[in-house]
Amino acid sequence: MSGKLSQLWATLGRPSVKYSLLGLLSAGFVAGVLFWGGFNTGMEATNTLEFCIGCHEMKDNVYQEYKTTIHYSNRTGVRAYCSDCHVPKDWTHKLVRKIKASAEVYGKIMGSIDTKEKFEENRLRLATNEWARMKASDSRECRNCHSFDAMDIEKQKARASKMHKIGLEDKQTCIDCHKGVAHHKPKNMPEEADE
Repeated sequence: MSGKLSQLWATLGRPSVKYSLLGLLSAGFVAGVLFWGGFNTGMEATNTLEFCIGCHEMKDNVYQEYKTTIHYSNRTGVRAYCSDCHVPKDWTHKLVRKIKASAEVYGKIMGSIDTKEKFEENRLRLATNEWARMKASDSRECRNCHSFDAMDIEKQKARASKMHKIGLEDKQTCIDCHKGVAHHKPKNMPEEADE
């Protein structure tokens, strides 16, 4: 067999370095596109509501609360999904968030949040971590839909208008005031964290 292969190789001639390099680059490009497409498709699949509530820890706890909020049902019919609030839109921050969110998967695997009671025991820690993340990013995900620039503060109800003016003056971010907007606040939350 090797004799016939050598004879075929000799008949065809050895491919030039130029064509070998071109073939290698083409194969690398196709492999890169397939890898990137698969990776990005996987990243986006983890942003769906179905994925987020795929475990009972989320479906039975925070999802049930979220369904009672204005982010789920409102007069305009606009709905914010889990990823709209918890996952950055830009790719770099999204990747970092996905890596950090793996701690939540660890909590599920290790059973530290697998019952409502255990979830409630850890709720303050989980919420505090999320609030700190949102504050550090200047509530970036909130601002995808809500921005001071787009608000007509004068058309808001008196209390909201007053508080938003104060927030602007004090350079506050959304999460400074809106901690319980989509989920219940932890029962054991200290007073100062409630501000």
